[in-house]
Amino acid sequence: MTSKVEMPLWMLLLLLAFAAVTFASHFLFPSVRWFFRRRLERAVAQLNTRLTRPIEPFKLARRHDMIQRLIYDPEVTQAIVDYARRNNVREDVAFQKARRYAREIVPSFSAFAYFSFGTRMANWLARSLYVVRTGLANTAVLEGIDKDATVVFIMNHRSNMDYVLVTTLAARASALSYAVGEWARVWPLSRLIKSMGAYFIRRRSRGGLYRTVLARYVQMATRGGVTQAIFPEGGLSVDGLTKPPKLGLLSYVVEAWQPGERDVVFVPVAINYDRVLEDRVLVEADASGTRRFRARMSVIVRFMGKMVWQRLRGKFQRFGVAAVIFAEPIKLSDYGDTPSVNLLGDDLMGRIKNAMPLLFVPMLARVMLRADGPLNAAALQAAIIETAETATTETPLVSPATLPRAIDHALRSLAQRQLIEKTPDGWQAVETERDVLAFYANSITHFFADDAALAK
Repeated sequence: MTSKVEMPLWMLLLLLAFAAVTFASHFLFPSVRWFFRRRLERAVAQLNTRLTRPIEPFKLARRHDMIQRLIYDPEVTQAIVDYARRNNVREDVAFQKARRYAREIVPSFSAFAYFSFGTRMANWLARSLYVVRTGLANTAVLEGIDKDATVVFIMNHRSNMDYVLVTTLAARASALSYAVGEWARVWPLSRLIKSMGAYFIRRRSRGGLYRTVLARYVQMATRGGVTQAIFPEGGLSVDGLTKPPKLGLLSYVVEAWQPGERDVVFVPVAINYDRVLEDRVLVEADASGTRRFRARMSVIVRFMGKMVWQRLRGKFQRFGVAAVIFAEPIKLSDYGDTPSVNLLGDDLMGRIKNAMPLLFVPMLARVMLRADGPLNAAALQAAIIETAETATTETPLVSPATLPRAIDHALRSLAQRQLIEKTPDGWQAVETERDVLAFYANSITHFFADDAALAK
């Protein structure tokens, strides 16, 4: 027992290294994790006292645990067996495929990243680019929802800024979990987005195994009370019109709900802009007929650099108004014991359309497209007032005292972008830019009886 043992120095160092790793993995790391976990739990508990809807335990669960729970779910297990049988592969191969889907979908939510960085960054970005306006009843809508219900925001999709705006407005209520497309899977953007609680969706995947894994995650999150945000149109509007809903995610929510369980409350959200950052890209995608578009990183970096340079020189001007209105919520239980997802989807999109903000740039774009010739200042003001009065919406117009200033701002916005031009006889649309003007006019076209066919 006391005899000496000789060994090479390299072996001694290797032995000490193994001992250090063992000590760290069994004693040090668990203690450190426990310490930070306790601090996080206390921070979240304090944060929940300030939120209208506290963060549910489901959202705070460890990502590894959620992945395990998802892939061992009975419905997912059956889907794995069915996939293996249909494709003539071993079940362990199908299981690994399901695990890969689960790892891709399940977020790694960080309350610190969301509330300390994400919401502040979203608020700064939104108010740096736009004059943000909200519905008068937005706060009352959120406060009036049953505290025990799961809230799902249902939004029209005009721009990727939609995520930023709604995150900003809902920050005092709860943390949102977004369904985002494949564009967000690019590293390092994907890590940031997952830490914000978003989950990825493969828009073009039609495999039964993938759909089952996605459906079960959405259903688990809904039953766990996670506040979610869904764009039922399935993608950005390339022509400015509000499209009929694609019912995939909605059907997952509806199919899992049982009478007597936690109710699901859908909040329709209508979003409109004086300027959509991606407008020309979207119009080009619509003209090509493919609906496919790519926002090249070089274009994004160049745009951001130009904006920063203008701000440093004191010449940056915001892009006008970005308006967000929460319509009257819908309870899933109000649709009976077996809700119809088609009826629900139509009702939600109808409420979004009815609540759509009636902004001056879309109204001016509509006036310019319908004008027989150039319009002077007086004719423009009269046409705008007539447009607002004939619109079947309750969105209030600005006071008569501020109306000329609002019209002037819309004129300058479109003129700076060379969408309209001034002639000796007045203002008129630039002929080559009518598609872009139509993109903005289409956002409110459903308010006018003579444009009803286009709005459908």
